[in-house]
Amino acid sequence: MTGTGAPGRVYLAGAGPGDPELLTRKVDRLLGEADVVLHDALVSEAVLSEVPAETRTRDVGKRPGPDGERTTQEEINQLLVKHARAGETVLRLKGGDPTVFARGGEEADHLAAAGVPCEFVPGVSSVLGAPESADIPLTHRDHASSLTVVTGHEDPAKDDTALDWDALARTVSAGGTLVILMGVRRLPDIAAGLQRHGVAPETPAATVQEATLSSEQTVRGTVGTIGERIREAGIEPPATTIVGDVVEAGGPLADSLPEPIPSLAGGSGAPASRDGATAEER
Repeated sequence: MTGTGAPGRVYLAGAGPGDPELLTRKVDRLLGEADVVLHDALVSEAVLSEVPAETRTRDVGKRPGPDGERTTQEEINQLLVKHARAGETVLRLKGGDPTVFARGGEEADHLAAAGVPCEFVPGVSSVLGAPESADIPLTHRDHASSLTVVTGHEDPAKDDTALDWDALARTVSAGGTLVILMGVRRLPDIAAGLQRHGVAPETPAATVQEATLSSEQTVRGTVGTIGERIREAGIEPPATTIVGDVVEAGGPLADSLPEPIPSLAGGSGAPASRDGATAEER
């Protein structure tokens, strides 16, 4: 802790998809022990309300703030090292899980090079939280035996895309589940690209906005219609899209489940502004 003269430590931790009841016990403990919390913009207000009043917090999200400024990755790296070298316990809090498209690995590399002790603390990724909150199972014995997760930043029309869209289309066509993170802005192009690569337009698809919060909204459709449906519904980031037969499996599942227990994430629980198609990619 501060003032001991000993080097501090950085915890690269996941805050989950939004509902504070989905925080792990370890992250909940660290919220009370940290000297400083450096959090991404996608960490919900409901989670941030769990931080003690005396703990210093700073939003280091990469989206531009009200004043037009944004925190660069290099600035974040420098802040982590600065606070740790001051002997402080630093909680680097990221939405979802710190290693799933969240640059946790890159930050760990930087800290290691600087000689700063650090540790990953897993969180519930929106890969899990979004579909399950919408009563969509990711795998199902009768529907899907594989799961693929991709970032929605990739344009399927790019010649130099890092994703193998042919392979993704084959996986979906064979009955696998595809989860697309951070893809709301590009979803019409992604859906069209999947169809060009062989995915049937009638393949079920769903997009979940602000999963696990009281403001959650789910739009269901097909690969052929989901782009237009999210536009009509006014879906904005953060949102997660699920493609595959499991989307239909969630229909009867939802009908059979009891009403959910009210969570602590009252109100929207979400940051007041969530622009850009990134989850701090970022």
